[in-house]
Amino acid sequence: MIPEKGVSSFEDKLFPQKYTFQINGRLHVWKSPKIMGILNLTPDSFFEKSRFQSQSKDFGLQVSKLISDGADILDIGGYSSRPGADKVSEKEELERVIPAIEWIAENHPNTLISIDTFRAKVAEKAIKSGAHIINDISAGDLDPEMIPAVSELKTPYIAMHMRGNPENMQELTNYSDILGEILNYFAEKLEQFRKFGIKDVIIDPGFGFAKTLEQNYFLLRNLQQFQCLSTPILAGVSRKSMIYKTLKVEPEDALNGTTALNMFALCHGANILRVHDVKETKETLNLYHTIYP
Repeated sequence: MIPEKGVSSFEDKLFPQKYTFQINGRLHVWKSPKIMGILNLTPDSFFEKSRFQSQSKDFGLQVSKLISDGADILDIGGYSSRPGADKVSEKEELERVIPAIEWIAENHPNTLISIDTFRAKVAEKAIKSGAHIINDISAGDLDPEMIPAVSELKTPYIAMHMRGNPENMQELTNYSDILGEILNYFAEKLEQFRKFGIKDVIIDPGFGFAKTLEQNYFLLRNLQQFQCLSTPILAGVSRKSMIYKTLKVEPEDALNGTTALNMFALCHGANILRVHDVKETKETLNLYHTIYP
């Protein structure tokens, strides 16, 4: 990943940073924010309408819909990371995601695929089956083999901030300086990645992961501060509890709040929006480009 230099904060808003990525030996240039559509191959993800089975007819229809609605990347996950979710064996996770990745790669060869996993072996098999990007909620902390695997695979890597694991993360929200601690966490991670020769890194502040509702909004208000790391920023707030608990609604009724926060994230430096609702996010992005052509 190579960011182009900006001139000033005002000009950076009108002419945002461009990033280049090596994917399967090809150079990809990202000149504007991207949309990552969520495909959960799990029975217990927090938003029911995002759950699919790779062998079902509905899965193929949903893939086609996400792509036609404007998804640049499809994020495939076989292990729910919501608090209290059932643990899933490596074998079961592979059985969920690999057929899905193979089907998308065969039927939609021009679509980028991200594998949402913290396990190195799942990441390796997913990339070899047709995925292009590794999306790791633990930034390598839950599997010591992940960083060497990413280095070997030479694939873009999304590193998210989280404390602990999905089972105990909401008990680990005590920070003395949450913004400074997370920035320092990523600075150390980026140094580790460089030592392994990993160049194409995207950072994700991890909204909802080891953060209270108030901490989530504090990080969102300060999202532009992560630009000091000179990496693309992924914002994943879609239908999360920071929205539906604030609005006192269910996840099914959190689309309007999601759209509002996605626009805020775009205006504060987000380069990728990870979402359930691609059509509405595409419309949001179109309006963003109208404001900042």
